[in-house]
Amino acid sequence: MSSALPTSITSSRQNILVLCLAFISGFIIMAIELLGGRILAPYFGSSIYVWGSIITVFMLSLSIGYLTGGRLSLHNPRLTLYGSFFATAAALLFPLVFWGDAIMEAMFLRIEDPRYGSLVVSMLLFFLPTAVMGMIAPYSVRLLVMDHQRSGQIAGKLYFISTLGSALGTLATSFYLVLWFEVNQILLTMSVVLALAGALAITVGRNSKAAAPV
Repeated sequence: MSSALPTSITSSRQNILVLCLAFISGFIIMAIELLGGRILAPYFGSSIYVWGSIITVFMLSLSIGYLTGGRLSLHNPRLTLYGSFFATAAALLFPLVFWGDAIMEAMFLRIEDPRYGSLVVSMLLFFLPTAVMGMIAPYSVRLLVMDHQRSGQIAGKLYFISTLGSALGTLATSFYLVLWFEVNQILLTMSVVLALAGALAITVGRNSKAAAPV
């Protein structure tokens, strides 16, 4: 009986951590999508074509991320791999910050039609980091589900938390962050937050594995 208690506490803490990280992921995904309009506007404008390109790329990358994350969750799901998703997404945001203007200028000069220019640029800038962040949601569900009879309830709670993060990310970015900070400052901060979230998950995962009874 006494040995089951620490395991239960550890599992509870891990679940809280996963839910918090899923919230962060949802927040940042929508923040980046909203910032995408500002990023592309100097070169391609802010017409419905541009927003159509951004939304299409985000939906496509998220769908691929969901599929990939779901497949990875089938094989020994663990916090260390989960944390690597955040760290990878953080690293993939750096090209957007440091080389985004160069990429947009090159595509602007080569593709005259703003519809296809904005679509290509959106793919180059947003596809990879968003796809990696899309892997987080299905992997989160697998980390949380210990009892298959409650899998639907747990998935519903996870997507509630993640979508709540997306809603708050949308409001915070559109109402406040873009007024207070430059776009690159916001992106760099989000990259740091993702990196810290990944480091926390990896550290907790390693400590839990080390503390597990033999």
